[in-house]
Amino acid sequence: MPRGAVRVDLNISLDGYATTTDQTPENPFGHDWGRLVGAYTATRTFRARVLGDTSGAGTTGVDEAYAEAYFEEVGAEIMGAGMFGLHDHGDDPDWRGWWGENPPFHVPVFVLTHTPHPTLEMEGGTTFRFVDTDIEHALELAHEAAGGKDVRIGGGPTTVRQFLAAGLVDRLHVAIAPILLGRGIRLWDDLRGLEAGYDVVAETADSGTIHLTFRRE
Repeated sequence: MPRGAVRVDLNISLDGYATTTDQTPENPFGHDWGRLVGAYTATRTFRARVLGDTSGAGTTGVDEAYAEAYFEEVGAEIMGAGMFGLHDHGDDPDWRGWWGENPPFHVPVFVLTHTPHPTLEMEGGTTFRFVDTDIEHALELAHEAAGGKDVRIGGGPTTVRQFLAAGLVDRLHVAIAPILLGRGIRLWDDLRGLEAGYDVVAETADSGTIHLTFRRE
C-alpha cells in the first residue's frame, strides 16, 4: 500500500517560538498562548471541530482554508509527551489529555514517552497509544495505522524539530503569528539550511498571520 505524506502544522511567533512561558496556576495556558493561536482558534473549522460549535460562526478566508486543510487526509498522528500533558500530569492516573473525551484527532495518536501508560480509547475514533521508541520506529507504526493516509507530527516543537532534522517531513506548514514572545522553545534552532530541497510558498491572511509552507520538490 502506498504511504501518505509526513506533515507538520505548527503555530509560531515572529521570533520563532512555538511555546509560551507565561502560564500561572490561575491561567494554565497563559495570555500569550491565546495570542499565538488566536487566528486559528477564531476559524469556523476550529470552532466546529474542537469546540463543537455547529452554528457556522467563525472566520473564513485564508486562515480558515489552512484550518480546514489541517484535518484533511490525516490517518495517524505522532506527538511528544509534553503535548499530551505527561510532563505536568504524568503522576495522575486519570489524566486523559487536554481535549476531553472526544478529542479532535479522530485517528490513532502515538505519544512518544519513556513513561509506561495504558492505551486510551476515546470517543470519535481517537486512540492514544504510548510508545517508548525512536522516531523512525514511531513513524513506521503511524504509517501502518494510517492505512495510506498522511501522518501528522503534531508537536510540540522539540518533537517536530527531531523529525525535521532527520529529514522525515514531506510538508511543513507554519502559521507565523504577528507577535513577539521573546522566550520559550524555538522551532528553528539547529535547522540551518532546512529550506534546501523544499519548495517554499508564503501566503498572508487578513489576520496578519503568514502561512509559510515547505513542500518537498
